Amino acid sequence: MSGKQVIYINGEFVDAADAKVSVYDHGLLYGDGVFEGIRAYNGRVFKLKEHIDRLYNAAKAIALDIPLSKEQMSEVVLESCRKNGIADGYIRLVVTRGVGDLGLSPMKCPKATVFCIAATITLYPQEMYDNGLKVMVSSVRRNKATIVDPQVKSLNYLNNILARIEADRTGAAEALMLTEDGLVAECSADNLFIVRNGEIWTPPIHLGILDGITRSTVIALAQENGYTVKEKEFTLFNAITAAECFLTGTAAELIAVTELDGKVIGSGRAGDVTKALLSAFQDHTKGNGAKI
Repeated sequence: MSGKQVIYINGEFVDAADAKVSVYDHGLLYGDGVFEGIRAYNGRVFKLKEHIDRLYNAAKAIALDIPLSKEQMSEVVLESCRKNGIADGYIRLVVTRGVGDLGLSPMKCPKATVFCIAATITLYPQEMYDNGLKVMVSSVRRNKATIVDPQVKSLNYLNNILARIEADRTGAAEALMLTEDGLVAECSADNLFIVRNGEIWTPPIHLGILDGITRSTVIALAQENGYTVKEKEFTLFNAITAAECFLTGTAAELIAVTELDGKVIGSGRAGDVTKALLSAFQDHTKGNGAKI
């Protein structure tokens, strides 16, 4: 990114220092809104349509009316990249309930707030992709889909943040979250996969996890490359005794887990399946996406 950063907010681009929301915005007061984290690679915004679709589906689920069409919102993302000179980077697209009063009712919020930040991104260092991450198991259980469905990528991320606090305190790179029943769900900011007996397993969406776009992409790439992928329930035992374990997410892409709750996974380094899928994913990002 070169020059002064500008942010899209409610129909205009302003200097980052002037990009502000009201203290009466329900996104701030109550975490009432939705967001997307999106990557740009090589002058293209990766899976832009899928991200926009997920944003609008999440908004529909919480009865949030977005004041832009999907086409207009896509252009907001692309123009944000252009104005900030982003060819490779990260985009944060946010829609809040908008300005209201101190009451809970969204009926007092006549118009949503929309803003978009396009910036560079700091990735994990290469040594972590080679040696893998140390992940701890959080005492914080993942929200149940019947209470606050994690498929809604909402601004209320407190469930994830509480798990992340535990990871930070223990020096772990990520926190694995279990369901109320003790099944593996996902990490605080990433989906999780394991490799067992030559098969790739990942928890199903109904357990209360985000339907990750990187997750879906990796599943498709794995199947195209001849791997058997199963979306199935499994326990911490299955993860600890797996041949390989890896995480997927917009920021992390695909990265190995080589230690889980102090126990070494597999060889203690990124495994062959993990490395093959990371290579396939990186090749896939090079030429796919909406041109900036």
